[in-house]
Amino acid sequence: MSVTNEFLAANEAYAASFGKGDLSMPPARKVTVVTCMDARLDPAKFLGLVEGDAHVIRNAGGRVQDALRSLIISEQLLGTTEIVVIHHTDCGMLTFSNADLRTKLQQELHINAENIDFLPFSNLEQSVRDDVSYLKDSEFIPKSITVSGYIYDVKTGKLLPVA
Repeated sequence: MSVTNEFLAANEAYAASFGKGDLSMPPARKVTVVTCMDARLDPAKFLGLVEGDAHVIRNAGGRVQDALRSLIISEQLLGTTEIVVIHHTDCGMLTFSNADLRTKLQQELHINAENIDFLPFSNLEQSVRDDVSYLKDSEFIPKSITVSGYIYDVKTGKLLPVA
């Protein structure tokens, strides 16, 4: 059975007892979380979220530059007033550079990716500070939006404040 078939079977069971179809589109807690796509992170669990509470945007590294479009929509059209940036320990984004990945793409796929910034980082705490500063300095994010940054420890499950 493929993973997709497993998903469809799980969805059938979920939908059979689904009772949350009346949740409103704007998140109840007026917050957007930007975090990494790493499969070890379950932001709903480690933040105590339930459906309808928050927008959760996930991408490689939890980088806000990659999430800006969604952040603007979240704030401007859906009323969020806070952004929480969460990077994590043992992140794959610490393991390569733009040059490394561009070379790999050239060698394996024979394509030039010089125009893509994959947004890797070499310092975890600094990456959080940089992303928080990026949002606070962005003309697209109003000064009234609260922005904070954390590191999630994949070994302990704890959130550590950074910015």
